[in-house]
Amino acid sequence: MFEKNTYADLICQDIQNEYHSLPEHLWARFPNYTVFRHQDNQKWFALIMDIPKEKLGIPGTDIVHILNLKISDPMLRDILLSQKGYFPGYHFGHGNWISILLDGTVSLEEIQGLIHDSYMATASKATKGQLRPPKDWLIPANPKVFDIEHAFDHTNTLTWHSIRGVKTGDTIFIYVTAPVGAVLFQCSVTCTPSPEASDITSPETEPVCLKLERRFSPEQFPLSRLREDYGIYSVRGPRGVPEALAKDMKDL
Repeated sequence: MFEKNTYADLICQDIQNEYHSLPEHLWARFPNYTVFRHQDNQKWFALIMDIPKEKLGIPGTDIVHILNLKISDPMLRDILLSQKGYFPGYHFGHGNWISILLDGTVSLEEIQGLIHDSYMATASKATKGQLRPPKDWLIPANPKVFDIEHAFDHTNTLTWHSIRGVKTGDTIFIYVTAPVGAVLFQCSVTCTPSPEASDITSPETEPVCLKLERRFSPEQFPLSRLREDYGIYSVRGPRGVPEALAKDMKDL
């Protein structure tokens, strides 16, 4: 396909290893054109081509390899196009694709970072959720329905009904509703439903696994403090945690 250890060959290997996407050759007329796409939504995120360099406005008729990537940030795209080795997407009508000359002008490390950007720009919502950084959540628990105040008396683990959007590695802060009205627990998420079960919300199936990391007294983070210091006026369902609140709770 590509000469061994060339930039094109190294990038092909890297994409296969990092993203588990196999190269596809879709055009008989252009056997070296190599497409990489997502397995779930089938969208392309990388295309390697060999073209005469004059097609890029470079003098000469030599054949060069280019990598086409999607850059969703228009400001980043403009910055890249002002640098050597970057060109508007060859044969792409949409303005958010770029072509990178694979001759060493742009470092492999920089290219790898942009491949990741393209992968995320074309990923499905489910894939983006799996790849996002760990997140802090605030969830309510009704003590009239479940004795959450004593749930960790004899164990440091708890199974919880499925919470949409939560993934392993996230942090869960449990807010106990009236009559307590305060955050009482910090937990880490140790397991979540499989992607195939992402729509399951029944408490009896595919639970979220929580591990207790910290306890709070009702006086430390009551609703009055959440309201006055962090702008949280109610906790009716799972929600993100303001950065200042997450820091204060974790730094205790």
